[in-house]
Amino acid sequence: MSREKRISRLRTQDLRLTMKYTAPTKEGYFGKFGGKFVPEILIPALEGLEEAYEESLNNPVFLKEYHDLLKEYVGRPTKLTFANRLTDHYGRGKIYLKREDLCHTGAHKINNAIGQLLLARNMGKTRIIAETGAGQHGVATATACAKFGFECVIYMGAEDMERQKLNVDRMRLLGAEVRSVTSGSQTLKDATNEAIRDWVTNVENTFYIIGSVVGPHPYPVMTRNFHRVIGEETKEQLKQTEGRLPDYLIACVGGGSNAIGFFYPFIEDEDVKMIGIEAAGLGADTDQTAATLTIGTPGVLHGSLSYLLHDSEGQVQLAHSISAGLDYPGIGPEHSHLFDTKRVHYFGVTDQQAMDAVQRVSATEGIIPAIETAHAFAYLEKLMPLTQRDEIVVVNCSGRGDKDMKTISEWFG
Repeated sequence: MSREKRISRLRTQDLRLTMKYTAPTKEGYFGKFGGKFVPEILIPALEGLEEAYEESLNNPVFLKEYHDLLKEYVGRPTKLTFANRLTDHYGRGKIYLKREDLCHTGAHKINNAIGQLLLARNMGKTRIIAETGAGQHGVATATACAKFGFECVIYMGAEDMERQKLNVDRMRLLGAEVRSVTSGSQTLKDATNEAIRDWVTNVENTFYIIGSVVGPHPYPVMTRNFHRVIGEETKEQLKQTEGRLPDYLIACVGGGSNAIGFFYPFIEDEDVKMIGIEAAGLGADTDQTAATLTIGTPGVLHGSLSYLLHDSEGQVQLAHSISAGLDYPGIGPEHSHLFDTKRVHYFGVTDQQAMDAVQRVSATEGIIPAIETAHAFAYLEKLMPLTQRDEIVVVNCSGRGDKDMKTISEWFG
């Protein structure tokens, strides 16, 4: 499908379910996406991780410790908040917010960091590395390492370190070493490249905590399952509050961890329409965008096959978004499969639309959303006029905007 036809189709607002979702294979493929494309030296590490993870799924001691930490340390279950003023603003369907911004550290990332660190401990690893863009995964990883007394190294692009200085300071206060990456675009893609190089060099004692549903198998499945608590809680909370399932779910998508954790428990509920919002930057029809599914094509990046922004020669293109957490030229393989099967529909939101949403949500609900999250809120402008008053829309409020105040102040000031 041509770029022009894809952009046109994604503007049609057609949210019908047209194909059934299929589960991943044992090799980690979601349809044709996924797999394990890594240097040979990492294959034993991935096989060991897969074995440890599969064992943990059937280990009641592991599961109890993980869920106890989510409850007592992370603060789960997070609230499902009725957004009464935002609902009144649109005058259509009812809007609820799944409040991942209320998690310890300020975003959903801690769910996965805790789970992967428990696996690292059980595997006898003594050193943790991670990559981060907006800094929230880095903060979550540094927090988990401090809690359990692990050495921690975080790779972060130099540009992102400037945009997210508050989170850099938080990571260092928590005892992590933050390594600046000055190659390429100096953002998340390049931080991931450096983290993988570190892992290859120190594979014997090092565990790489990947922050999103990207990377080689089993990371996409494992990270999704550590976040599926988001959707499971949402489903149960809505049944208690409204007595039924939602009509729409909306979440922002970069690599895609908050969205897949939110969506996954609803995959088989065919009446629930799910919408992922990616960063269009200055516009999906410009070269300053991170709208991977809108204009991208399949390719291999960071260990798996998924949709990417790359040129005709296969060179990965620079992505742009005002949001450091969505500034990534790829997306998780499960999202690529959900896109192809049309189980989830994906749309782009520009920097301007996202920042307008930051202002709108802050003024109407007293909640300052992360700029990543604001992309999801921005799509309400298009969705809400299509809803009926008895319909329910749930937005995953994936993170809070404290970390973004420098960018927000510069934008509006």
